[in-house]
Formats: sequence, structure tokens, C-alpha cells
Amino acid sequence: MRKPWVVGVLLAGMLLGGCGDPASAPEEPAPAAPRASATTHQRAPASPGPAPRRAPTVLYLGDSLAMEGQKVLGQELRRDLRAKYTGAPYSGTTLCDYLEGTADRSLVPASDKAAALVRRLRPDVVVLQFWGNSWGYTPCMDGITYDKSPARYFSRYDADALRLTEQIAAAGGAGRPRIVWVSQGPDPITPDRVRRVNALYEKRAAASGDLVADAGKAVSPAGGRYTWTRSLPCTAYERAHRGLCTQSGRDRTALHRDDDHLHFCLAPTTSRPKPCPVRSPGILRIAGEVVKTVRQAAR
Repeated sequence: MRKPWVVGVLLAGMLLGGCGDPASAPEEPAPAAPRASATTHQRAPASPGPAPRRAPTVLYLGDSLAMEGQKVLGQELRRDLRAKYTGAPYSGTTLCDYLEGTADRSLVPASDKAAALVRRLRPDVVVLQFWGNSWGYTPCMDGITYDKSPARYFSRYDADALRLTEQIAAAGGAGRPRIVWVSQGPDPITPDRVRRVNALYEKRAAASGDLVADAGKAVSPAGGRYTWTRSLPCTAYERAHRGLCTQSGRDRTALHRDDDHLHFCLAPTTSRPKPCPVRSPGILRIAGEVVKTVRQAAR
């Protein structure tokens, strides 16, 4: 990969509101109690496996990737699992933003910290989807960035994952929710960074008895888990549903816009973060993998 191209893509990602980009930060505080997201008209195949004994309560936290996908995930969880669902993502965030004790230097207000929401909503499952803010935009990262110090970045990310797990567990008490970490798809700029972030999720889930939804695999080429691509071959489901096989003449479907290598929403990024307003196959593929894992977590 040539250096000018790398720099150009990085700058473009930052300007377009990536997960660690100032333009993607919330412009106004969220309500004290996040409302359950409205549904969209997308449909995915039903998740395999036995249904939970009862409808689970699911809390969804994350950054701009969670922000764009929250309505679709809510729809699929309600349809497949009859889940009671609340999404409270904030664009531009990383793990430390959801830690209690960081409200004065965080993009997430105290009322929406992970532990505060767990105490209020008593979820059975907490889904965490974070690309892994590597640009140090959020103040709670204390200026630690991947490009300046990869070792410090991963050490801090690992420590924050442990602290977040502990705070969620303490808030849940005897009714501790199961945590589902969402693995991320390929990153064309720093591919090894995403691989190591996903490994941290695997490590944390294994140590705490939690789970990982390998959603990133659903937006990766077959045989190339960390190979970035703008499109993939259409699935049978996408071929059968109008608008989901976006390049039907080539039997391929778009994952990303031409001007955004990170997000999966096929509508332009806006200055005010919001759920994706158009059908986007990458978002639906990710949601399907998360639903499968929530089903397992809620049994």
C-alpha cells in the first residue's frame, strides 16, 4: 500500500466522521433514558438455534458503527427473539467513554454510562460494538493513539475492557448481564490493529464467561478475514430481496460507499450522527451475526 494513498484515505475517513473523528461526536446530549430505536423495513433470515426461554432484554452500546446500525439491530432482535431493546450508542466514542468516573472528560454523560444503564434497565445481555478509537479524539483516552504508541494503545484498551466488564458485572449484581463483544471488520489502513483489538475481545470474553459475535467475518471475503473490500458476492437472501444485491449485474453487493472505507451505511455521512436511513447490506449482515450470538447468550 503506497504511503500517499494511506494518508489520503486516513484524512478522508477523519473528515467523513469515522469512529474517532471529531465530526462524528454527538452535537447534543442524549436523553437521560435512551428510547428504544424504531424499526426499519429490512429483513434478515431468522437466526438458527433454539429460542431463549423468555424474551431477553438487550442493551446496545457503541460508537458510530453502532449508531448507524442501531435501528436494524433493534428490528432483528425484536423480530427473531421478541427482545426488549434499548440502543444508546454515541459516535466518536471508545470503551472509556462508557466507564463511570469519566463524565467530565467523556462524550457520554453520566446517566448513559454502561453501569448506570444496567442498573436502570436490568438487561439480560449487553452488546458492545467498538471499532477501537485509535485517533485519540475522545478526552478519556488521555491522548493515547495507535500511531504514536501501539503498545500503550493496546495496553490501555485491554485495561478499559476489563474495567468496563467489571462495572457492568457490579451494576448487574446477582442478575449480571451476559456481555457480547462485537468483532470488527477489516481496516484498510491499520489491518493489524483491528486484528489485535478483536483478539482483546476474545480474551476478555473468555476470561469473564462472555461471548464474541464475529460480525466482522460477515463483511470480510471468504478466506480473507482481514482483507478489506468495498463489495462482496451477494448472498441468496440478498438476491431474493430487491435492493439488497446492489450490483445485481455483477452479483455483488456494496458494503461501503466510495467515499467512506469505514462505515457500512450507504447514505452519505452527516454532521449530526443518526441511524442509517437506507437499506445497507453490510449493516444487515452485521446485525444478523449479533442476533445469533444474543440468542446464545440469552438461553
